[in-house]
Amino acid sequence: MERRIINTDLTEEDSKVESYLRPQALKDYIGQEKLKSTLKIYIDAAKSRGDSLDHVLFYGPPGLGKTTLSGIIAHEMGVNMKVTSGPAIEKPGEMAAILNNLQEGDVLFVDEIHRLNRQVEEVLYPAMEDFAIDIMLGKDSSARSIRLELPRFTLVGATTRAGLLTAPLRDRFGVIAKMEFYTTQELTTIILRSARVLDVEIEEEGALELARRSRGTPRLANRLLKRVRDFAQVKYDGVITKEVADFALDILDVDRLGLDNSDRAILLTIIQKFSGGPVGLDTLAAALGEDAGTLEDVYEPYLLMNGLINRTSRGRVATEHAYHHLGLA
Repeated sequence: MERRIINTDLTEEDSKVESYLRPQALKDYIGQEKLKSTLKIYIDAAKSRGDSLDHVLFYGPPGLGKTTLSGIIAHEMGVNMKVTSGPAIEKPGEMAAILNNLQEGDVLFVDEIHRLNRQVEEVLYPAMEDFAIDIMLGKDSSARSIRLELPRFTLVGATTRAGLLTAPLRDRFGVIAKMEFYTTQELTTIILRSARVLDVEIEEEGALELARRSRGTPRLANRLLKRVRDFAQVKYDGVITKEVADFALDILDVDRLGLDNSDRAILLTIIQKFSGGPVGLDTLAAALGEDAGTLEDVYEPYLLMNGLINRTSRGRVATEHAYHHLGLA
């Protein structure tokens, strides 16, 4: 599978700039208004009690700001944040060591928490509930358990697959928040802010055009901003206008709905080869020369969300909206 510019997973290129594009305070964070207002209340209440914040779980598609929000929580609480990820912790002893090194009130951010090893996860249960971990010493008949007290800390978990979390772990989070896709207006504000940080000249109409094609995702908006900046510097006078954004994004094959060549190929295959459907997933994958799992997990969600295809019991069907978008209606 070719690397797509509109892929929302974190790349090395993104991580280089995201660190200084990320806001540090809750008031600077754009979007997720409902979540922001409730988080502010929880943070203010915890600070007034001199207590640590309740454990928080963020879930939603990649690139919506889960890591950024966890950094903001640590900053607002005035504590340090330790960052790790589910697949990186392989043994229970590693998780125990991380927990033991936390200071009072610290935030432990675990990305992709649904991929935690089951044995590692079980270390977290008493740590989250009682702020203690049980360690076994010795073997067989001489084995004994000692309880190690931990400082009060806040676990912030992030996951793209909330359904894969085990019930005991999910139940131990006090705050569970879904990250929503961003509106075009919110993304325009984010792009204008990022342009100021990156010292890029951009007109509001240019930012609006970028926002429209960013699939509701800030990470993608920032990535497209960097790509279009290159076109503006080389082909134009360095200012990103609507004309520059249109020209650059058309060359990058990102259309007005944020679809790329692969997305359009799926729609055209359903419409032209299978008369608009219904067509089974495996048949469609074979016609495209693509893996069925990749098609279902990577491409379909955005097409379904925008009403371009429907899933039926007999297979995938292209909607009227897809015909109009491709100019075939």
